[in-house]
Amino acid sequence: MKKKDIKLYNIIFPIWLLWLMPVAWIVVLPGNFIVDLLVVGLTMRYLKITDIKKRVKSVILKVWIFGFLADFIGTAAMFLSILASESADSLTAVAYDPFDNFFSFCWTAACVLLSAVCIYLFNYHYCLNKADLAGPEKKRLALSLAVFTAPYLFFLPTSLFYN
Repeated sequence: MKKKDIKLYNIIFPIWLLWLMPVAWIVVLPGNFIVDLLVVGLTMRYLKITDIKKRVKSVILKVWIFGFLADFIGTAAMFLSILASESADSLTAVAYDPFDNFFSFCWTAACVLLSAVCIYLFNYHYCLNKADLAGPEKKRLALSLAVFTAPYLFFLPTSLFYN
């Protein structure tokens, strides 16, 4: 039985890219913060919430940190598929190109959904408590964060970056 070489550098984007190129954190951290800030601020504006500036200041740091935690949970789930895989082809499919086959697409979609659910739950139950929002406003804001900040980059094929 012939064993195929498995290369760690092409497993998951962007987490593994950040591991390989730590300089990328310089762009990712403030970029993610800006996206979270925009989503929170614009959603509050859309919901016609008063005193937006004060409320955003009270929650943005937790929203940002727990957003990364949710992304890492999704990344761990993607990595579990690789550990559970007995076939190097399945590994390549999930890691190298999520659009390669139905399994890899579904697994990647499930990992993005898992992260989005974690984003919603973290924000609803923990991060937005200091914003002093009504129940429906809090739910809508948490849902908005889950939808607009889910790690859709999991679908970006690493095959675009490697031969």
